[in-house]
Order: sequence, then structure tokens, then C-alpha cells
Amino acid sequence: MDPLAPLLELSEVADALENARANVDRMLWHEALRGGDELVAAEVALHSASATLALDGYDCDVERLRDRDFDDPAVSGVLRVVEALPGLAPMWPVSPRYVLAKLHTLATKEFPDAGVDFEPGRIEVDDSGMNRINALCALITNPTKEIPAAMAAAVVHGELLAVRPFPVANNVVARAAARLALASKGLDPNLLITVDAGHLERAPEYVGAQRAWSTGTPDGVRSWLKHYGKALTAGAGETLQICTELMKDAG
Repeated sequence: MDPLAPLLELSEVADALENARANVDRMLWHEALRGGDELVAAEVALHSASATLALDGYDCDVERLRDRDFDDPAVSGVLRVVEALPGLAPMWPVSPRYVLAKLHTLATKEFPDAGVDFEPGRIEVDDSGMNRINALCALITNPTKEIPAAMAAAVVHGELLAVRPFPVANNVVARAAARLALASKGLDPNLLITVDAGHLERAPEYVGAQRAWSTGTPDGVRSWLKHYGKALTAGAGETLQICTELMKDAG
């Protein structure tokens, strides 16, 4: 039995994740994706970058990102991370520790002075934290079919937020790693769900639910997993909006 399987028994969790899966499946049938998804994927990348920046307190909208109208190294780092995800997706289930280090290096390599002593790509946690990182990596490299992709991604995201392996840009890495989990588990192989926009749409819940996850209680874990399902649903809705706008512009 998969060690995460009991989490599906928590009240409302299975329904929330199944509802998210149904909404993602509907999104993937949109007419804008029938002739190839390159344009949609590029737009989703910009919207995802803008959302993850906003979640960390940066105001940089999609048009500024599109025009490269910024000079903040944190913004540059997020764009590098988002643009690298397609190339890193095949490596995630094989070498998650390497991918985490790569994501962090991409996010922070231009930081002149973050006010924190850190080494790009280096995990800095105590023994308890390292045990949790090791356990997480073991779950990633030894997956089972019992666990839905949404749960796998939620656990990756929640654990990286709770353990905080990186003192700088940790949340950026956590959100990116969760998207890679969705891709590698087959729910979002082409990185088309604007899930970070879903987290942003439900920002107070996102913050509260991640704190709840950190408690490790059944109620806390349920709160985070339910939030993740809702964020995926909202992210699929954001992608549908992107598809509609692209078709309108093309027409």
C-alpha cells in the first residue's frame, strides 16, 4: 500500500481531488488546444510567473513580464524557473534532489545580497528536516498508481513549504516542484494548468492551509489537500480563460 493512501480517507479529500481532475480534463478539451498547445503553454508560463511572484509579494503583471519590463533579480529568477520546467519534468521522478537544487539555483543566481547567508542549490535543514526531505524524495522516485497526481503534487508542495529546505526563494521552488509533480504523474504533462493563479485566487486560504499542513494533524492535512483541489480547479479555469482570449485574438 502507498504510504499516502490513508490520506484519501480523510473527509472530502477524495471528492475535492476528483473534482479537480474532472475540471482539468474539461480544460484539456478546449478548442484552442486542438492544433497544438505551444501558444497556450507560453501564456500559461507568464501567468504562472506573475501569480507566484504575487504570492511572494512582488507586483509584476503579465504584460510587464512579456515585455521584460523589470530589473528585479527575484523576477528574473522566477522567469528562469518557469521557463526551465518543461526541460526538468523528465528528471523530476528520477532525481528530485537534483531538480530541487537546479530550481533554487535558477531562482537565486542573480541575488546580489538577500540579507541571508545561503548557497544557491544547497539544502539547509536540521536532521529532522533532512529526514523529511529524504522521505519525500523516496515517495517521488518510488511512485504507485494508487495516489492521484493532485495528491502527489499537494504533498510535494506542502512538505517543501513546511520543511523550508532553502532559506531564500523556498516558496518559488515549492510551487515549481509541485507543477513538475503534476506533469510527471500525467495530470498536466504539458504544464498547462495555471495552478499558481489558483493559489493566488484563494490566497488567504492558501496561507492558512499551508500552516494547517505543517501541524501534521488530520484536520490540518485535510485542509491543505482540499485547498489544493480547489486551486487546481481555479487554475484550470484560468487556463480556459487564456484559451478563450487567444482564440479571440486569433479571430
